[in-house]
Amino acid sequence: MKTIFEQGEFHGFAKDSLTESRATIYEYSQYQPTVFISHKHDDLEDLKDLIGFLEQQYNVKAYIDSRDASMPTITSGKTAQNIKDRIIKCNKFILLATNGAIESKWCNWELGYGDAQKYKKHIALFPMKPKGTYNFEYKGSEYMQIYPYICYFDGTETYTNGNPIIKGYYVRYKENYSYYIIPLEDWFKS
Repeated sequence: MKTIFEQGEFHGFAKDSLTESRATIYEYSQYQPTVFISHKHDDLEDLKDLIGFLEQQYNVKAYIDSRDASMPTITSGKTAQNIKDRIIKCNKFILLATNGAIESKWCNWELGYGDAQKYKKHIALFPMKPKGTYNFEYKGSEYMQIYPYICYFDGTETYTNGNPIIKGYYVRYKENYSYYIIPLEDWFKS
């Protein structure tokens, strides 16, 4: 099982433009799942990769607040209110959990608000470490103990009952001291 991805790992899915992801998501919510992606603005390349991956593989509509034309030009209380509104309106919340995002006050604020609005059923981390580093160097490990996170099974693992886990991406979460998984596709539909 892969629990932490490397920056650049999803580059093959990269979107050329994020303009559509900065637009309002309201008209999409009745046709396809919508996801608010919290991210550190410095992680633009990995953000393009993640959005491309999610949209191409899972037919979701991603929303990002960075450079959203409807946001105030100077960060203010109105900015926070707009972000709250976008988080509420989206079906799901994903934190692109890079080391920079883990240290960002805005990402932590969005994660806390997303937690309050989406609860564990509709929130997940997408853990991502710097390329070429070890998992123990990843700064978000404690977050992975609290929040559901997206992981990958290569098809060689089994459930506790011995049945094989089908190769693919899953949301893994902890409940009552046990771990459970749900296919990422099913998570977006729930």
